[in-house]
Amino acid sequence: MGNITTEAWVLYAGNNPSKPEPAELKPAELKKESFSFADITEFEVLAEPIYGCWEGNMTHALQRRPVDICKQRKENPVVLGNAGVVRILKTGRSVTTVQPGDLCVIFCNGVWDKFGYPEKILAYDAPNTMGCLAKQMKLHEKQVILLPENTDFSLKQWAAFSLRYITAWANWKLAYGCWRVQMTEEDCPAPFVWGWGGGVSIAELSLAQFQGARVAMIASDDKRLKLMESMRIKPIDRRKFPDLEYDEDKYQTDPVYKKKYTESEEIFLDIVKKHTLGLGVSIFIDYVGSPVTRATLRALARQGVVTTAGWKEGMKITTVRAIECIQRHIHIHTHYARYPQGRSAVRFAEDTGWLPKIDGEVYSWDNIPQLAHDYANGKISNYYPLFEINRP
Repeated sequence: MGNITTEAWVLYAGNNPSKPEPAELKPAELKKESFSFADITEFEVLAEPIYGCWEGNMTHALQRRPVDICKQRKENPVVLGNAGVVRILKTGRSVTTVQPGDLCVIFCNGVWDKFGYPEKILAYDAPNTMGCLAKQMKLHEKQVILLPENTDFSLKQWAAFSLRYITAWANWKLAYGCWRVQMTEEDCPAPFVWGWGGGVSIAELSLAQFQGARVAMIASDDKRLKLMESMRIKPIDRRKFPDLEYDEDKYQTDPVYKKKYTESEEIFLDIVKKHTLGLGVSIFIDYVGSPVTRATLRALARQGVVTTAGWKEGMKITTVRAIECIQRHIHIHTHYARYPQGRSAVRFAEDTGWLPKIDGEVYSWDNIPQLAHDYANGKISNYYPLFEINRP
């Protein structure tokens, strides 16, 4: 079988052979060029990406933090992009999930264990995988999920849905299930569910609403706060506690920093008490990470759950196990989803309208490097930065 050649935006490895690029260096730049890959095999499909959605893992790859994925995969270059909508062009002889002409969302489980749980992610750390920053791409048949026929929703909405909403579906199911193990409907019929983060947090909070939860989201952008109001999610303005970014070393050695941090934390916890009847947050969805972990845990109710499927600003956290045990806190960590969970999420979304609201610019194929720059520098206020690869 021969090779397929297409146009793609590719990422090359960094120059340092032994260490990741230092954080202070500029992020890597994508390069547009011809990219060749082997023809599809028995269980693979050839697809034409239509819309993609820029994800945090793509920025991590360009920043080479925490790893240089080209070096980790021993592949140079690689093609990023693991959220979007594709049209199937050709299928391998044993493919049963889709047919040529079908429209699908990308399901980005790259390497899975014997139970189907993701170990590595497509077009990120999974070797020999490619993403939708290419005019054509190949995928395993279980890396695409068929869209409902004559769907009521736009391809742009489904592109934004594919990674963030499926992640939210799997994470919420586990978090809510764990909460209910300790706190029954009789104990607390309507839990308080709060979120830090971005698109996954919004997706998870809107899913929690279907189960009667009282939801709130923290943000500092006026446009995002207005979006929350329109979705009946209580907006919490992070600008009211501007110094809530915990650094253990500074806290122990810098009295000025400690004072500012403590003041912000007190304001934050007072807001939590006010909006949770003094009980604290039942389920806290935290996709920020270590800078807010201390505040998150202090805001958490007894028998509360803190849940995440990723990080944005810090991977490592420190907890006091005795306090967490006494408070009966449950810490949930998930990593994307199993294929049946993805299919269930798509069916639920079509039946209920549980999809993102799309606004803002859709970046053109040639403007993808600008999108990468804008996202990394906080210049995009909407939660789902979309780009077009091929015309619908």
